[in-house]
Amino acid sequence: MEHVSIDLWASNLEPVVPDLATWLAELEARVAQTAARGGHMLVLPEFACAQWLSFAPVDLPTANTMGWLYECGEIALDAVADMSARHGISILAGTIPFAAGHKDGTPTYLNRAWLLTPEGARHAQDKLSLTPLEAQGAGGVTVHGETINVIEWNGLRIAMIICLDSEFTHLWSRLGQLDLDLIIIPAKTDMITGYNRVFSCARARAIELQTVVCVLGAVGVPFGHPLTDTGVGGASVFLPCDVGVALDGIHATLLPQTAAMMTDRVLIATDIPVGACRRLRNGQAEAEVCPAIWNADHLAVVDPAA
Repeated sequence: MEHVSIDLWASNLEPVVPDLATWLAELEARVAQTAARGGHMLVLPEFACAQWLSFAPVDLPTANTMGWLYECGEIALDAVADMSARHGISILAGTIPFAAGHKDGTPTYLNRAWLLTPEGARHAQDKLSLTPLEAQGAGGVTVHGETINVIEWNGLRIAMIICLDSEFTHLWSRLGQLDLDLIIIPAKTDMITGYNRVFSCARARAIELQTVVCVLGAVGVPFGHPLTDTGVGGASVFLPCDVGVALDGIHATLLPQTAAMMTDRVLIATDIPVGACRRLRNGQAEAEVCPAIWNADHLAVVDPAA
């Protein structure tokens, strides 16, 4: 593919939905809009499924939150797969807890992103690093993933990297060796500082890897109070900053959205130039600089303190 069109839904987690069927119906309406525009993919943010908590049992123990979301997710993913096939577009369904077995007799869960395609494929990527809340076992015991999964999608090599994972340079040095055409980052950040870290890192990675990086964050929190909540979302598509593709490295962007703004917007990113980025990255087109192929292994460190 030379160009790809992707819709990024910065979904608002605060509105109450009465049941899973209602949530799925709203999702399908968004899927239909993406299909009508000729889009190839609709992307949801990390923990978009958290909105399901608005119809969770009132007596659900906090420690069982992950398990309950996992059970709902097993039902929802089948419905999302049907939507993908019906409308002919791929759906990155955000992240949903996924059962990972028991540790010391206690159930554990992965924070897993799912990409479902019209052909029936289900591609997964687990979050590789845990936030302090995840590490403390909020809502259940979360464990980190162990693999980087490269996905072949519509002739492109893509990967999904989840929120906090965007901030670690050692991970991205590994990704830089994989000739990726597209990296998608579903995120959920609780404050503007987290938003700025994730989105700034995503922009830098697009320059460093000479590839397309899409990043998306949810707005607000379930059961929230919009005037005081700090949850910040948004969406951006970043490119290499090169005259061959983009002067500022920004293909499309949705400015930060706070819970108080009560927004629920979709960033429509059309004609993303994945082909032009591939040629830059692989030396098949003239580039101003080529950071993706530079290697520092030959350098010696001179440090008096050492």
